[in-house]
Amino acid sequence: MSIFDLVLDIGFFSAAVRLAIPLLLGTLSELTAERSGVLNLGIEGMMLSGALAGFGTAFVTGSMWLGVVAAIAVGMLIGAFMAVLVVNFRLDQTVTGLGVSMAATGLVFYSYRLGFGESSTPPSIAPFSTIPLPFLSDIPVIGQVFFNQYALTYAAYLLVPALAFFLYRTPAGLSLRTVGENPQAAAAAGIDPIRMRVFALIFAGGLAGLAGAYLNLAAFGSFTFGIISGRGWICLALVVLGRWNPVGCACAALLFGAVDAFQLRLQASGTVDLPYQLFLALPYAATLVAMIFNSRRAGGPAALMQPYNAEQR
Repeated sequence: MSIFDLVLDIGFFSAAVRLAIPLLLGTLSELTAERSGVLNLGIEGMMLSGALAGFGTAFVTGSMWLGVVAAIAVGMLIGAFMAVLVVNFRLDQTVTGLGVSMAATGLVFYSYRLGFGESSTPPSIAPFSTIPLPFLSDIPVIGQVFFNQYALTYAAYLLVPALAFFLYRTPAGLSLRTVGENPQAAAAAGIDPIRMRVFALIFAGGLAGLAGAYLNLAAFGSFTFGIISGRGWICLALVVLGRWNPVGCACAALLFGAVDAFQLRLQASGTVDLPYQLFLALPYAATLVAMIFNSRRAGGPAALMQPYNAEQR
């Protein structure tokens, strides 16, 4: 089987979209936080916490949508906790984010073992089924790729223009971007930077939790300790690659999803005889190369990682 046979196939493009969705949700989460001036390095822990909360709730209740709600709620709770630390107490965003991510990861592992034990066969659930959209799914190629997906995938589609509209067409979005560029000027204009950053982190936490839950509620149907596999860290790079714009971030996530789908097909085909670890590293290497070529043109919010002190204006 040639390389072209691997990619010139509807199944490949459908897989690329599915693999891109959790990255898209996580990237939009990070984008919202960074637009307010906060670097959210806790995103990996938020995604993992959302994955366990969604899976555990769906497993116990039998309701997938309750799992979605639980994942969002847990993500928002962690986002609020991080907001207290970096916004209210003005702790270092890098150290705090890493600490939150490590603490959440440890708590998730402990909670999973406490709730499910150490069975050799991990528990599983019946994940969401794909929902073909009437008429749209009948469009040749495009219909099968984009409109024969999960309900959460369609929600992610709608979130991109919704977030873009919010950021660039509403007063609240302008306020959020102003806080990320110059919180002192925003405060002088009557905007509360602390409130805006807290809101951004809570919203970002909810999206990150949903991104994690997508992996087991829609894609895999089970929870494993490596289910996130560094996707949270990749989202940090995709925000830069997408230039802090929702549409650009969506394109970056789709690019990473396509490379990930390609390496999976390359492994399964046996076309190239290489250690599987090299295949797994391919999407991350591709993201790194894209970042190198994009680094000179990237320009984030001016006040990113700068704490705001209301007493110093």
